[in-house]
Amino acid sequence: MKRIVFTSMGAVAAIAAASPLAAQDYGESEGRDESRSIGAGAGRATVEPYIEVSQIAVAELSPGNDVVTYTQLAAGVDATVTGRNTGGSVSLRYEKNIGYGDNALDSDTLSGVARGYASIVPRTLTVEAGALAARTRVDSNGGASLNPLIGEESESNIYSVYAGPNLHTSAGDVEINANYRAGYTKVEQPDSLVVTPGADPVDVFDDSLSQSAGIHLATRPGEPLPVGLGVGAGWNQEDVSNLDQRVRDMYVRGDVTVPVGQSLAVVAGVGYEDVEVSSRDAVRDVNGDPVIGDDGRLVTDKSQPRIIAYETSGMIWDAGVIWRPSTRTAFEAHVGRRYDSTTYYGSFAWAPDSRSAVNVSVYDTVSGFGNQLNTALANLPAEFTANRNALTGDLFGCVAGAEADEGSSCLNGVFSSVRGSVFRSRGVAANYSTTVGRLSTGLGFGYDRRKFIAAPGTVLAAANGVIDESYYAAWYLSGSIDARSAFSTNAYATLVESGFDSGGDVMAVGASASYSRSLTPRLSARAAIALDHIDSDVSIEDITTASALVGLRLGF
Repeated sequence: MKRIVFTSMGAVAAIAAASPLAAQDYGESEGRDESRSIGAGAGRATVEPYIEVSQIAVAELSPGNDVVTYTQLAAGVDATVTGRNTGGSVSLRYEKNIGYGDNALDSDTLSGVARGYASIVPRTLTVEAGALAARTRVDSNGGASLNPLIGEESESNIYSVYAGPNLHTSAGDVEINANYRAGYTKVEQPDSLVVTPGADPVDVFDDSLSQSAGIHLATRPGEPLPVGLGVGAGWNQEDVSNLDQRVRDMYVRGDVTVPVGQSLAVVAGVGYEDVEVSSRDAVRDVNGDPVIGDDGRLVTDKSQPRIIAYETSGMIWDAGVIWRPSTRTAFEAHVGRRYDSTTYYGSFAWAPDSRSAVNVSVYDTVSGFGNQLNTALANLPAEFTANRNALTGDLFGCVAGAEADEGSSCLNGVFSSVRGSVFRSRGVAANYSTTVGRLSTGLGFGYDRRKFIAAPGTVLAAANGVIDESYYAAWYLSGSIDARSAFSTNAYATLVESGFDSGGDVMAVGASASYSRSLTPRLSARAAIALDHIDSDVSIEDITTASALVGLRLGF
């Protein structure tokens, strides 16, 4: 009979990722020692550099009927490395578009995603890192989405990187987990301060530095006590450049794990937490209007003291259940008290067979855009295949794990808004992926609710308490047709419902399909088509475009 072991050791990576209430990772895992998924086999590396040349035509179906063409030159690399003590993946692409005529679509774009780790001391000390570069479109209400239409003036470039060590060790029966992570995120937006006539300006996120650290000590049930006991502490901070906003969260907590069966346990924790969100105001002119700097952003008045936007301190608690009937199924659900209100969080992971995986997570946290993106990046699998738009080459938002039962992860929900204000984010994200013969498919969807937090008396005060909600879905299907040809399809849909005066609903939907055929062992021909539509309450007219591509790809 299989013996299921519960432990209250707490994955400290989860402490940094979400909250002290999400700090438990009970079961047979050993913290974020990524090397456990590699096995004991010899290492291997797959590196696929390539160059492409393509001709693209874009037809505006509505509201106009313009047709533009341009040449696309691209170079990139897709690589995955696995070893006994190291692992990681990267998908990096540089693209140059050369247009023709008076309305030429000239652009240079760098996009990519990477995540990896290296064990300094095997199964004890691991360093992990990740990075992201992506294009998004930004609406005048601050809403954003991946897959901007080709040539859109509202597109922005987003960059994010993080790194840090994870420690897992033990002292007798006590397991010790600790980590530190630092991350930086930057948004390059042509109109840093989006202004709609008669409405408050939208201050688009600029950049932020986020840091987190945590430690957790615990015993397993039965080693030596009948129940598992744990104690932990942590610190999270994000410094946002927009009006010098700062989110600071410090906590200490204890928890207990009570087995009630071979695969079921009841868990509970209690502790103390101090959370503070603060900022400064913008410099004001003689008329009391905020001053805009040469970079198009609000100028922060650093001569004045910080203003508290939100603060709470006191007892936090949570209780829940963890169910792990097999190595392929894990479920946990928690309810508790945090941020002066009831909080819910949990997760479900199920691999029904070696070809399929289902993952669901429910979250609740306070942060800025940068920290939330860093966290989502850190939660990607270490070894993956990135999905890209068949025409533009942009990241599609989802990555598939290197092994089918590792599932897929999507970043789409993070990009629902790029406003500079700090927010409380609650939501749910779900992913399903499977491989059947030559075919691989995946579906990701979710909901994100952001309640913005801003200091009274500042230029951001109008954002305080305003709620943005977003819904998103992404789907992909790819595979080989025969030994020399393959296909790939993608589809996406996002809906942002903004509570701001300048807001309204913005819906973006689209789909693309591509076909490739090998001409020689290294040279292949490509063809692709795409259809995209944006329905926006904040724009004068909706936009629908159709695109087509033909080109060649040379691999090395």
